[in-house]
Amino acid sequence: MPASPIRVLVLRTAGTNCDVETAHAWSLVGAEPDRVHINRAIADPRLLSDYQILTVPGGFSYGDDVSAGKILANQIVHHLADELHAFVDAGKLVLGICNGFQVLVKAGLLPGPMNGDEPGVGVRQPVTVTYNDSARFEDRWIHLKVATDRCVFLEPDAILALPIAHGEGKVVAVDAATLAALNDGGYSAVRYVDQQGRPGPYPINPNGSQADVAGLTDRTGRVFGLMPHPERHIHRTHHPQWTRRGKDVEPDGLMVFRRAVDYLRQ
Repeated sequence: MPASPIRVLVLRTAGTNCDVETAHAWSLVGAEPDRVHINRAIADPRLLSDYQILTVPGGFSYGDDVSAGKILANQIVHHLADELHAFVDAGKLVLGICNGFQVLVKAGLLPGPMNGDEPGVGVRQPVTVTYNDSARFEDRWIHLKVATDRCVFLEPDAILALPIAHGEGKVVAVDAATLAALNDGGYSAVRYVDQQGRPGPYPINPNGSQADVAGLTDRTGRVFGLMPHPERHIHRTHHPQWTRRGKDVEPDGLMVFRRAVDYLRQ
């Protein structure tokens, strides 16, 4: 008997520009994605229950006015909070990429409740994502090291090569205690490193993120967001040195999507 399809809601709005590529990535690993506008989700919040994965893709939602991802985050907080609580509580997955990561952070989904905080979209925001230290848009390939063993999207200790494209990618915690809790509690999911897995200054860390944090997960490991773009490394020819990497090496970005689908099929 064939396995039930894994349905993915790819949320989009004005300014989203990576939704088609993200849907394609999910298709490559056997999922069934639908691109859904935020207005449709607000009009019928119950439609979230038809899906097993929610993805907020990259782009410049609402032109990144006010701050990157903030307007879409506010729409989620004010219109979809209850449905998202139920979605995560049901064991489902949430992925935010670049602008989508900014949205999840500013909606309170990442890193989520810490140190006894009550769960909730729109709760105290202990982390933000702000302007790069370089004061310019950074568009380059970087390396990441997986820094947690909890996140279902990631292979522990793996080193990934992915591209970035952002002007506001610096992860900043509200205080030193929060930053320590992110690192000690396994919320820091991926960190910027060099090809050998070592931390370093710019451009190894391309935006100045504290503790080299490139992405976060929540305490369940089922909500994950990152600034780099895994959907831009899903075919081996995407990598600028693809001829040197071998034909049997899985594209690093594809691993993120495949592991999510594998997790739900276990």
